[in-house]
Amino acid sequence: MEIDKAIGESDDKRLKTKYNNAIFVIKRALALYSIEEVAFSFNGGKDSTVLLHLLRAGYFLHKKEQTCSNGGLSSFPVRTIYFESPSAFTEINAFTYDAAQTYNLQLDIIRQDFKSGLEALLKANPIRAIFLGVRIGDPTAVGQEQFSPSSPGWPPFMRVNPILDWSYRDVWAFLLTCKVKYCSLYDQGYTSIGSIHDTVPNSLLSVNDTSSKEKFKPAYLLSDGRLERAGRVKKIASLKNDVDTESQKHEVLLASVIAVGDEILSGTVEDQLGLSLCKKLTSVGWSVQQTTVLRNDIDSVSEEVDRQRSTSDMVFIYGGVGPLHSDVTLAGVAKAFGVRLAPDEEFEEYLRHLISEQCTGDRNEMAQLPEGITELLHHEKLSVPLIKCRNVIVLAATNTEELEKEWECLTELTKLGGGSLIEYSSRRLMTSLTDVEVAEPLSKLGLEFPDIYLGCYRKSRQGPIIICLTGKDNARIDSAAQALCKKFKKDVFVEIK
Repeated sequence: MEIDKAIGESDDKRLKTKYNNAIFVIKRALALYSIEEVAFSFNGGKDSTVLLHLLRAGYFLHKKEQTCSNGGLSSFPVRTIYFESPSAFTEINAFTYDAAQTYNLQLDIIRQDFKSGLEALLKANPIRAIFLGVRIGDPTAVGQEQFSPSSPGWPPFMRVNPILDWSYRDVWAFLLTCKVKYCSLYDQGYTSIGSIHDTVPNSLLSVNDTSSKEKFKPAYLLSDGRLERAGRVKKIASLKNDVDTESQKHEVLLASVIAVGDEILSGTVEDQLGLSLCKKLTSVGWSVQQTTVLRNDIDSVSEEVDRQRSTSDMVFIYGGVGPLHSDVTLAGVAKAFGVRLAPDEEFEEYLRHLISEQCTGDRNEMAQLPEGITELLHHEKLSVPLIKCRNVIVLAATNTEELEKEWECLTELTKLGGGSLIEYSSRRLMTSLTDVEVAEPLSKLGLEFPDIYLGCYRKSRQGPIIICLTGKDNARIDSAAQALCKKFKKDVFVEIK
């Protein structure tokens, strides 16, 4: 078999490992199910093309073990399903039909939606398992293993995912090593192909040319697999895109801040990040309702994140991020949302570029992220992207300088404080009056100006009282300050600029 031979002669150890693992999954499925009970979902894309040839190799090796024969593969009897869509590229359709003819595929063409088409197909045929070219990072990969039963509400069948842990680089290493034909769109700068409505060539492969027509390098020359989907039309990242409709009606958006670290609780390290983060959030109109410091414990992180994400519009968490045994933040976040940690190939590519000489094995364990809920927020000033899990932002900063950079990038990426949010203003008044003297007048002032937040604090027990008036309307703040001053003798209050 030409595929098995090409991989065997390759010097790429990582590719050999991926190949052998995928072949094991395929042979396992073919041992569990008869050939009439399995099918292959083919869509003409690069991942699907890889799986086509893996299946051909896997079937050949499976039959070889059964018959102890060294003969060639005369036929490929696995039923192949193709969901033809009116929004598919003509090149995808052409490649699919060409592949079917070249490899003598038993092609079942379905022109219904995926679910309805499957229901009809499974009703008419004894199919119990379907091979899918799903990779971690795909929207449909959420919660899946190499063998995963279909989701509730769908017709019952086993999803078999031989290339679930393959990366963009692995896919192209296989296609180029085995020298198999793939869809021509990939030679025109397309790196991830969806429909004609949401897919364009990847601008990162654009070639500077004097001609009027823009040209692109082929997909396999994209050096960073993390940018595979740069040619897909994306929504602008927003901090508020996971806040429900009712929350968006609130005048004030609520934030919670969580610090993770035994070193903070023991007093070994002074937490400056929480203070700085609260100031930054307040400055752009968010109300911080709670700050919490947790020990390095997955359950503690999980319970607190679960509690805060349901009462806050956004949760910011820092500390406990990294490869050490005490770095439990991401595991805690994953548990709070009821998902597992799974390898994220896009994040892994960032880490490989950053610490490639320190990587061991085929997978970087630091690239394990909460599966299916993670969005990576990219910025050119950051060596690795920020991590957003629904309404939880995971910050990697370890000091205020790093936080300053992450905050700057975060505000640019998410327009934090923009839109309907109005930034707060404040005035601070200092007085030598006692607590007893100002208590009742301040209470009455609060009733007169319910839209103004009145805060009081001392820097020392013997020091003066500082009264902070905060609101979204400068005129109202000024009116409240004047009303307070009128309740006392002249010059009792001194404004702090």
